[in-house]
Amino acid sequence: MAEVLITGANGEIGHSLIHFLAEEGRYQVVGCDLREPTPALRRLCSHFYVGNILDQGLVDEIHQNHCFDKVFHLAGLLSSSGEKNPYLAHEVNVNGSMNIMKLAQEDANRRHKPVVFMFTSSIAVYGLQGDPNPDRALKEHENVLPTTMYGINKHYIECLGDYFGVRDKSMEEQRMVNLDFRCLRFPGIISAESMPSGGTSDFGPEMLHAAAQGKSYKCFVKPEAKLPFMVMQDAVKALLDLSRADMSKLTRSVYNVNGFSVSAETIRRRILADFAQADLGYEVVPFRQKIIDSWPRDLDDSAARNDWGWRPDYAFEKAFDDLLIPSVRRRYSGD
Repeated sequence: MAEVLITGANGEIGHSLIHFLAEEGRYQVVGCDLREPTPALRRLCSHFYVGNILDQGLVDEIHQNHCFDKVFHLAGLLSSSGEKNPYLAHEVNVNGSMNIMKLAQEDANRRHKPVVFMFTSSIAVYGLQGDPNPDRALKEHENVLPTTMYGINKHYIECLGDYFGVRDKSMEEQRMVNLDFRCLRFPGIISAESMPSGGTSDFGPEMLHAAAQGKSYKCFVKPEAKLPFMVMQDAVKALLDLSRADMSKLTRSVYNVNGFSVSAETIRRRILADFAQADLGYEVVPFRQKIIDSWPRDLDDSAARNDWGWRPDYAFEKAFDDLLIPSVRRRYSGD
C-alpha cells in the first residue's frame, strides 16, 4: 500500500485530512508534528513522528524508514505569529519546507517517478496596497505582493515548487528534478470539528466556537472586514482532488480555491440567528486589521474549476445550516 506523509498533522487541516484518508483506506498515513497526537489520531496513522521539520536528524529518520507516493506539506508558522517572530517564521516556513521538499525529491529518485508534493499556500501571498478596485476577485497572477513574512514565505515556496517541479520541463531536466509540485492558495477556513489555531483569518471560526460555548468574544477586525472563506470539508476535498488530478490537464502548479466571500458582520449576524444570546462584539487589533486590509476580498478560482473540476460543496448558507451550526451544537452539548 502506498505511503503518504502529512506534516503539520496535528493542525486543523492535517487532523481532518488524516481522518478522511484513514476512512478511505487507500494509503498508509505517516504523520509528523511538533506535538504528540491524541491516542485516537495516532491510531489512524501507520507511524507518527514527533519533532521539528528543521531537525535534519528527524527528516533523515523519516526518509530511512519510508518512501512516499505523496506528501501533504501542511506544517508552518501562521501569519500573526510570523509577524511577531519573522526570523522564526522564515526558519520554519522556508528552511523547514526545503527539508521536506528535499526528502520528497530523494524519494522520487528512489522510485524513478515523480512524488506528488501538495503545498498549502494562502491568500497572504496577495497584496492590495494601492489597488483601485480591492473588491474584485483576484486571479493567481494578480497582485502577488505579499506584505507579511508569512505571505513572503508562502510565495517563495511556490516559486521553489516551480523550480523543482517536473511541469514544463524536458525529460533531460527531469532526471534530477522529480517533484510533481501542486499548490493550493487557501482562503480562511472555518471548521466546527477543530479549534481555530490563531490565524489572522480565524475571526470567523473563533466567533462560532465562542457562541456555541456561551463565551463572550471580541472580533479583532472591523465589521466590514471581508475575506474569502471555505469550510474544512471543502479544504480537504480540494487537497485530495488536486492531488489526484491528471497532470496533463493542469495548466499551472498554483491554484486558487474559494467557497464564499463574506464580512465579519455577515458571519456575526448569521451566528446570532442560531445563538441569539451570544455576546459577540468588536475590539479591533490594528496590526491584525492591517494584515486583513492587504488581503483580497474575493478569489477567482476559475482555473481550478476548468482544469480539475473543482466545485465547493458548501456555499455560505448551506455551510452554516447543514454543517457548522449542527456540528458545534453537538461538539459542545456533549452528544
